[in-house]
Amino acid sequence: MARKASNTGLRNANRTKKDEFYTQLSDIEKELKHYKKQLKNKVIYCNADDPFESNFFKYFASNFNALGLKKLIVTSYAGSPIVGNQLSLLDVEGLKKAEKKEPMKIEINEVKDNNNDGAINLADVEWLLKNDKNIATPLKNDGDFRSKESIEILKEADIVVTNPPFSLFRDYVAQLMEHGKKFLIIGNQNAITYKEIFQLIKENKLWLGFSMNGSNRWFEIPDHYEKFHKIENGKKYAFVASVVWFTNLEHNKRKEELILYKKYYENEDEYPKYDNYDAVNTDKTKNIPIDYDEAIGVPITFLHKYNPEQFEIIEGLNRYTILDVAGLNEDAVVNRLHMTEINGKSKYFRILIKNRKV
Repeated sequence: MARKASNTGLRNANRTKKDEFYTQLSDIEKELKHYKKQLKNKVIYCNADDPFESNFFKYFASNFNALGLKKLIVTSYAGSPIVGNQLSLLDVEGLKKAEKKEPMKIEINEVKDNNNDGAINLADVEWLLKNDKNIATPLKNDGDFRSKESIEILKEADIVVTNPPFSLFRDYVAQLMEHGKKFLIIGNQNAITYKEIFQLIKENKLWLGFSMNGSNRWFEIPDHYEKFHKIENGKKYAFVASVVWFTNLEHNKRKEELILYKKYYENEDEYPKYDNYDAVNTDKTKNIPIDYDEAIGVPITFLHKYNPEQFEIIEGLNRYTILDVAGLNEDAVVNRLHMTEINGKSKYFRILIKNRKV
C-alpha cells in the first residue's frame, strides 16, 4: 500500500529531484485573469509541460481566441512521467510514429470551430491535434529547457508561463533573464531567499504575482511517486507548502499602498534592533511603523504587500550570513555572529526596507 506523505517528506522532494508538481486549473485561472491585456497578440511558451496533461496547455488552448494570442507553444521532455489521458499520442497526427514518451512540441497559431458545435473549446484543439500534422512534432533533443533546441524556441516567445522544476529554479530564472523574457512562473516562497533571486527582487526585475500569497496548494504528481497526500479520481496529489507566483509582468496589486497605523516613537520596545546590524525588526508586515525613516527588517511575506513606490528594498539579511562577508566586523568569522540575531537568537531571512513616504 502506498504511503501518504508528511510535509517534511514533500519538502525533501527537491533533494531527490522528485519535484514535478502539476498545477491545478483553478489556480492558473485565478492568476492569469490579471494579465489579459499583456497576453494579447503574444507568443506564449510553456516549456516545462506535458501538453496532454498540462493545465497550462488546457487554459491557453481553450482560451486562445478569447485572449487574442498570436501563438501557443508547449514542449515536453523525454520520459515525462504523466502520460496523456486527454488524448492518445497515437491519435495525434505528426506523432503517430513517435514513442509514447518521446519529447514533443505542440504549436498552435489558430483555433477554429472545427467540429461546428458553435463554440471554441478543447474539443476543437483535440480536432487540430488529430488532423493537422503540423501542430504536433517530435523534438530532436530531450526537451530539457537548457537544450539548444529549447533555447531556440524560447527566443521566439514573448511570455513564458509554467511551473518549472523546483530543484532547477535558479537556473530556470537565470535563463529567462539572460534572454530578456517576460514570465509568470510558480515556485516556492523560500526561493525569495536565494541570493540570485533576491538580487532580482531588489533591482525590481522580478516580483510576486497576484494570487496564492505563499499558501499551501494541491498539485497532481506522477503516479510513481511513493509519497502523496491523497488520491482523487485515480490520480495522486501532494499538498505543497508556501507556493507563490514569480513574475515580471505588472499587475494592479503592486500599486496598492499598504495602510500603516503603528508608530515607532514611544513604542521603541516593540521594535528591537539586531545585535550586529543597525536596523530595527518587526515580525509582522502590518506592524511596519508609519513614522520611522531608517532601516527596518521585515519577513519575506512582506513582498506580498510590496509597493515599490511606497518602500525601498535595501538588502536581505540571512541568519546564516557571517557579518564579515559584508565587511562589517573583522572578528565576525571567529565569533560566528549572524546578521539577524536579536538578544542572541537568530530570526529567519529578513528584508531590509525603508519607507519612502516618511
